[in-house]
Amino acid sequence: MINTKVNIAGVEFKNPVMTASGTFGSGREYSEFVDINKLGAVVVKGVAAKPWAGNDSPRIAEVYGGMLNSVGLQNPGVDYFIKEDIPFLRQFDTKIIVNVCGHTIEEYVDVVKALNGRDIDMIELNISCPNVAEGGMAFGTEPSMVERVVSEVKKYADRPLIVKLSPNVTDITLIAKAAENGGADALSLINTITGMKIDIYKRKPVLANKIGGMSGPAVKPIAVRMVYQVHKAVGLPIIGMGGISNGEDAIEFIMAGAAGVSVGTANFSNPFAAMEVIDGIESYMRKYSVSDISEIKGIIG
Repeated sequence: MINTKVNIAGVEFKNPVMTASGTFGSGREYSEFVDINKLGAVVVKGVAAKPWAGNDSPRIAEVYGGMLNSVGLQNPGVDYFIKEDIPFLRQFDTKIIVNVCGHTIEEYVDVVKALNGRDIDMIELNISCPNVAEGGMAFGTEPSMVERVVSEVKKYADRPLIVKLSPNVTDITLIAKAAENGGADALSLINTITGMKIDIYKRKPVLANKIGGMSGPAVKPIAVRMVYQVHKAVGLPIIGMGGISNGEDAIEFIMAGAAGVSVGTANFSNPFAAMEVIDGIESYMRKYSVSDISEIKGIIG
């Protein structure tokens, strides 16, 4: 027998594998292909206080080793999510993690207040959103702002709070410590890395927004490094993500210190990716006589 159960901030997951926000919607489309019951958790697409239209098209571009996106967190808002998506997801034996986004601290708080008492398991705070009060700079790029927004949201959250860290910073550990000081219960990383693609024949950027978030296999070594550094720097549980497409990728993150892992970009090219990651982790454990997944967590010194 092998044990793949993990506990993150008091919430027990049947296995460490979940979906990355923005890559799985609320699971409706994927439920036609895969058994959502197998997942440790579904992390839903970003939910805002009011509907967000998102950015202009084109807003997705394939690049070497992954993809760029500037979707802009398009979503129908928290009221729709509560009415339509929570009942759908509660059909399945999996945890529900709600990714929360906002343009101001007040907008974050409004979403969290609306989710209080709802049938969800955790909240993931997306601090890579543009802070309109500070000229559009992301909330998550300056330690004092990170601590401020996390501490304010934490006041109102009645579920464990995961803070999703942006990699677009000089020192990820400073951001992680700020989130910890603000009261975060767990951390998830990494979010996308800012990138750009130019069509040399049209002589203009491929994305309407010019720049976008880079994700996929090419960012995995950066993500593993950051998870390792954050694991050494703070005492919070970590959900690692960035280029995971198979069980071996997931094991890397776990050995670097992640308690859980999220599958994102791989879902677009392979709807079965998350299931294959679950199976791959179990195969590795059996092959190398790992009876409990905790045996290999954070073993890299």
